[in-house]
Amino acid sequence: MNNTFTIDINCDLGEGLTLADAHQDALLMPYISSCNIACGGHAGNLETIEAAINSALQHQLKIGAHPGYPDKTHFGRSSSVLSAIEIVESLRQQIDLFVDVANKKNTTLNHIKLHGALYNDVEHNRELANVIADYIVKDFPDIHIYGLAQGQFQNICEDKGLKFIAEGFMDRRYQPDGKLTPRSESHAVITDDEHCIQQALALAKMQAIETSSGEFITPGVETICLHGDNENALTIASRLFQALADNGVVVK
Repeated sequence: MNNTFTIDINCDLGEGLTLADAHQDALLMPYISSCNIACGGHAGNLETIEAAINSALQHQLKIGAHPGYPDKTHFGRSSSVLSAIEIVESLRQQIDLFVDVANKKNTTLNHIKLHGALYNDVEHNRELANVIADYIVKDFPDIHIYGLAQGQFQNICEDKGLKFIAEGFMDRRYQPDGKLTPRSESHAVITDDEHCIQQALALAKMQAIETSSGEFITPGVETICLHGDNENALTIASRLFQALADNGVVVK
């Protein structure tokens, strides 16, 4: 079969506490093409950052920073009471730590992807989205930004000249406006593996997917997120990789 599509598969990694967690993450790397490594805010530490970068280099992955709200207690999944300026200062500390490790490994940062509640909040809070985009423009003008396809943050980043990579999710249900269904709703996460794979295939081939209300949308994505903290992540990753290949889609 001729390969007529390519898609980037990214995975949020480095969100454990130990080297054993990092070694578990590395098992996913043959099935993905880029990784987003936690920077010590919502998860991760210097040891896990170093281990994740080492493994990513071995597997020739695009390496990204995955900063979030500095709140390990809630894994960065609760909105912060910090001001936009304070949030940016935390992002700066997290990304500077990450870049310092990357420099020591003689590698460079390919992209930044916000985590959890912060990822969602830049879709609803224009001031926060603008302040974060301004920080990235100033400190990392040539970096890629991974974020929600066709969302507010994409528009703001692109208006400022940033290189935005539109992201889709294989295991999350969407609302008709293209936003993710909030995790507070019972049907927000797709738990059936086959459903996840079929949604990923549709996203990769620019086909419509069904929203939580039964309507259909076509997000138009360049990268698809595989969540590494799913207990079945390795099985899903290998099945997805094979399903994409069987349907003429190259992970690249």
